[in-house]
Amino acid sequence: MPSVSSERRAYVPIGYLSPDTVISNLAFAIYDAEPWLFALLTSKMHMAWLGAVGGKMKTDYRYSNTIVYNNFPAPDLKPKTKEQLTQTALRILDVREYYCENTLAELYDPDKMPDLLREAHNNNDALVDKLYQRGTKPFQSDDERLAELFKRYEEMTAGEN
Repeated sequence: MPSVSSERRAYVPIGYLSPDTVISNLAFAIYDAEPWLFALLTSKMHMAWLGAVGGKMKTDYRYSNTIVYNNFPAPDLKPKTKEQLTQTALRILDVREYYCENTLAELYDPDKMPDLLREAHNNNDALVDKLYQRGTKPFQSDDERLAELFKRYEEMTAGEN
């Protein structure tokens, strides 16, 4: 997970690295991360959270493992849901592999993002959004996503004082 990412991107470009890769101070590592976690972290829901609680480097997103990641109100996930998230994550990774001649910066440039990658992310977003919906009405905006995330954050932290 990069510690800084362009504000122009709809998603922070995260990925898997080989075990012998040395991670610099400009990124965070989540060791042994399951694909379902990748799906959550590369969703509009998580991007809304990052935009609201994360820091800024100039105008770009600044990711924090303690503020953003550790406080993200992830939903309770049943095994079937984890499998569904795994499938959407693997689809994103498969599409990225299809465009392996492109860097992540190129793939996630909003003006150049391939339609197949955008579609894979849209499918992932639809699934993740459903995990947070309290009714049947889909989220219409990031403001609606944030309202739900902050409700869940309050529930998650209730009684900690």
